[in-house]
Amino acid sequence: MISRNFKNVLVVSVGFLSLFTAYGGLQSLQSSLNAEQGMGVASLSVIYASIIVSSMFLPHIMIKNLGCKWTVVAGMACYVSYSFGNLYPGWYTLIPTSAVLGLGGAPLWSAKCTYLTIAGNAQAAKDGKKGSDVINQYFGIFFFIFQSSAVWGNLMSSLIFGQDGNIAIIPEEQLLACGAADCSLNLNMNSTSTRPAQELVWTLVGCYIGVGVLAMIIVAVFLDNIDREQSSHFRENREPFSKTFLATFRLLKDWRLLTLIPLTMYSGFEQSFLSGEYTKNYVTCALGIHYVGYVMMCFGATNSVCSFLFGRLARYTGRAALLFFAALANFSCIIALLFWRPHPDQLPVFFVFPALWGMADAIWQTQTNALYGILFSRHKEAAFANYRMWESLGFVIAFAYSTFLCLETKLYILLSVLVLTVFTYPIVEYHERKHPTLSIQEAGHPPHNKEGFHKDQGKIIAQTQL
Repeated sequence: MISRNFKNVLVVSVGFLSLFTAYGGLQSLQSSLNAEQGMGVASLSVIYASIIVSSMFLPHIMIKNLGCKWTVVAGMACYVSYSFGNLYPGWYTLIPTSAVLGLGGAPLWSAKCTYLTIAGNAQAAKDGKKGSDVINQYFGIFFFIFQSSAVWGNLMSSLIFGQDGNIAIIPEEQLLACGAADCSLNLNMNSTSTRPAQELVWTLVGCYIGVGVLAMIIVAVFLDNIDREQSSHFRENREPFSKTFLATFRLLKDWRLLTLIPLTMYSGFEQSFLSGEYTKNYVTCALGIHYVGYVMMCFGATNSVCSFLFGRLARYTGRAALLFFAALANFSCIIALLFWRPHPDQLPVFFVFPALWGMADAIWQTQTNALYGILFSRHKEAAFANYRMWESLGFVIAFAYSTFLCLETKLYILLSVLVLTVFTYPIVEYHERKHPTLSIQEAGHPPHNKEGFHKDQGKIIAQTQL
């Protein structure tokens, strides 16, 4: 029999798998599907700018009032609204729904990270294990299941768009402008000719809406509300709004968080590059939009498997070795992409880059999330809100310059942020090795609501002290 905490991890993971099967597929297609006037990339910029705003105050308020479970459900509803906006894509539909998604994005991810950290600490206390090891394992399991959403979402898009009978052959003059070879800001290709038939777009978006609603049902029905008592206590003893609003920023007084900003922002830069630049300037340009799904499936499959493996491997190798390995993989890919000239005859190469990128991203996601949960165990909501805020800033900056900078310049910017990360992250890791951060249980801090605390693992309260 599996433990209740492990069951809850599986429920959260499957819910996010279903939700991001829809959103991940749409994000991969935005730069190609809604390329007119940069509308697709603009919608992605609005999403992550909105996440930055919501990170400032919404996660702490929603988690403390609704609890992690219902915060996740509410955030999922915001994501589903974006799928509705893509039924009839336009500035008046995509931009508002992008803003709604962003407002729900920060509470969604903060609640998920808080939930996994609570479950990990509770299970570690029960089994007599080290909290960081169980948290690493839970994040690894989550990302193993979650990252496979890229496989299913992109498989759906490729199978549906593959039915289009108007797939055009890429002319040689367009191939010369693919990759980082040409600094042409506007590729000479007809945006309408690369867009699939509208009926196929409606079919795909309808499927995405369905799996998004399914995600909400899964979490609402099957996920345990493990922080119900503390949420109820918080509602009865509300803090001033100004104090709640500034919770995210107060944590910036911790030098460790400031030092981790380059690492966190790089996560946004590297994800936005693959979904926005690689799919458009390499895949769509040289192969066609119907190949985007297949290429991103390779990324998702590799990411999923490696998330599970590295989540378990971290206890033997440590975080530092894995993160430096990810940096080396990304560095190699960036250098290669600067010189590679994509051509349809090199089909296998189009899959090599997303595979290596997926392996590296698996490390960035699992280890950075776990690191935040370990370093800031007493301020989980504020810590993960900061994580989403700085990661989203990386997304916003990358998507903002997407339409007016050369691809070569974008690659050099990505490389610069990576190098900065390699120099700043070891400072935090070295300090953590010399002065390990104690978990809540190890530090001997009882939960705020002592009367609501139970040893039964399903009712453990291990949230931040209020």
